[in-house]
Amino acid sequence: MCSVVCTAQTNQYMKVILSKKTGKEISSYSEGYGIFYDTGDKKQGIVDSLGTITFQSSDKGGILHVFKNRFILYSEEGNGKKSAVIDEKGNEIIPLNDQEFNTPWWSEDCIISSKQNAEAVYDFNGKEIIPYSEKIRFSGKNRLFVLKDKKWFLYDLKGKQLSNREFKEDYSFEQGRTLIINEDNEKEIIGNNGQTLHKFSKQVIDINAYPYLITQNKATGKYGLIDTDENTIAEEIYNDITPEYFGKKEYIYLTKNGKTTVFSKKSRKLYAQTFKYLNPLLDKYFSVYNDKVKKSGIIDLEGNIIYPQEYDFIRSFTISGKDFIYLKKGNEEKFLDKDLKNIVGEGVQILGFYPDNLIVGKQDRYFRFTVKDQSLSELKNISQIKSEDVDYFNPLNQYSKPLVCRNTDNLYGILDGKGTEIVPFVYEDIITFGNAENEIVVKKEGKFGVSNFQNEPLKDIIYEKYFWQKEVLRLDKSKKTDFIYFTRFRNNFGQL
Repeated sequence: MCSVVCTAQTNQYMKVILSKKTGKEISSYSEGYGIFYDTGDKKQGIVDSLGTITFQSSDKGGILHVFKNRFILYSEEGNGKKSAVIDEKGNEIIPLNDQEFNTPWWSEDCIISSKQNAEAVYDFNGKEIIPYSEKIRFSGKNRLFVLKDKKWFLYDLKGKQLSNREFKEDYSFEQGRTLIINEDNEKEIIGNNGQTLHKFSKQVIDINAYPYLITQNKATGKYGLIDTDENTIAEEIYNDITPEYFGKKEYIYLTKNGKTTVFSKKSRKLYAQTFKYLNPLLDKYFSVYNDKVKKSGIIDLEGNIIYPQEYDFIRSFTISGKDFIYLKKGNEEKFLDKDLKNIVGEGVQILGFYPDNLIVGKQDRYFRFTVKDQSLSELKNISQIKSEDVDYFNPLNQYSKPLVCRNTDNLYGILDGKGTEIVPFVYEDIITFGNAENEIVVKKEGKFGVSNFQNEPLKDIIYEKYFWQKEVLRLDKSKKTDFIYFTRFRNNFGQL
């Protein structure tokens, strides 16, 4: 039965289920397997989603889950430490040896073995891909740099050398290209196979805005902007130049003397502004922030003031495929369409922003607001909705969390963005936490427990007090203290 039910459980709740089933402390769970720690013999092992122990280490050390049914086994013997790659049953895929496995991030294609000042690459079936060399480094998603005779060479993940070209460093590819210093001490952009894409006489230092490139004057330290043909977009007179790293990436921001100039990739023009802090909204509009009065306003690309700097919070949202601007000033809220029309009307409180709709409140009643036809659908039997702090939103948290609500029976539960009940209304109170935490504290009959937005009981409702301590929740009962670490929410149930 667990094999059917558990597919819908979060990794965090699977730790709880398997801990109860095995009587062991499950330290992690993902992709069908958990790692447990036996407090008695202080050894680790592997358990599957059904609660079956598939492997238990005979030595002290540790087990690290890489992906699916592949693990790294660490064995400590005296002052020595050996490592192996094993499957879920403990079979050695890469045999236990005086080696460490070194990679900047876990790859499902291959892994680097380091021993005796040399490194080799193996796939996860134990096949040697690249024999032991001086050094090997991952570069991007599907490339490796190999150091031989103090020279770096480019390889793919199947062990094929892609170029006879010798490189001075191990560079990192992003979107199939990287910036290097070539044999003539020039800046050059190469492609995934080591081929030359562009060479430059100027000092290019950043290609994140490609096909526009940030340059730096060695004598003055000032920055400029060129294109891949070395046409000058902006002279090297700026204190800083920053491309957009999120969203539509339509603009590059150049700052000088406390003011920002905006370069539009679309028009290939520079737009000088009288403001320092700008963030793109919809179309040609930007929010501008005054750090002295801590207020924001809206301007257009030409620098015209559309809304003065008197708002507490301004942000863009994409709802039902359309872009909108949200403004908040005290209790006043606006939700503007592309024509800057406030579509929610006056006196409306916006409590949740979701991919398909808003949740709003008006005159002590609560509604699901559909932006396509601007219609309202009332949420029945809801007497209060707890509002989230606007500081919650960032590039990783695009939309609101589900909403903690109180019903007409004075009990608390949680509704998702569509107004569907996801945590039943059976609690005296529900407490959520800042940032992107998925855990919630629930209160019933004067006691506290821990659940999450998937209504999974993580800690029984037996505690007298709780304390929020950064990354962990502390729970106290009599003289006993328990802890539970936060996971991250990020508006995505499937990745918890």
